[in-house]
Amino acid sequence: MTYFFQKTCISLGLALGVFAAQPALAAPEAAVTMLMTKDLADMPGKEAISFIVDFPPGSVDPVHRHDAHAFVYVLEGSIVMGVKGGKEFTLTPGQTFYEGPADIHTVGRNASATQPAKFLVTMVKDKGVPLLTLVK
Repeated sequence: MTYFFQKTCISLGLALGVFAAQPALAAPEAAVTMLMTKDLADMPGKEAISFIVDFPPGSVDPVHRHDAHAFVYVLEGSIVMGVKGGKEFTLTPGQTFYEGPADIHTVGRNASATQPAKFLVTMVKDKGVPLLTLVK
């Protein structure tokens, strides 16, 4: 893995709390696997990033934003997604979800307390902008 991918994985993991110490009763943490980062030659200053998120049973995302166009495709299990001002959606394999650059991701969780879920995320974002910013 290149230095950039390692740095990106660590940054995303820290933002999602993947590497943070958790109290004994905390929700299980998501695991993120980076797949690709590609400069978009016909869109100067932009890049595309793809990664897989594995949500263990009961896993929950913190409230965050991406400052990017984010496209989610569910591979396994079911997840609940929602952005501020919108309604929650329960998604199953083959279904998609979109977050825009100004959206605040208020709901992101595995819909099951017993089954894992997995989804693919592809983002188009400004180069140098963090993949994820926590929102209070």
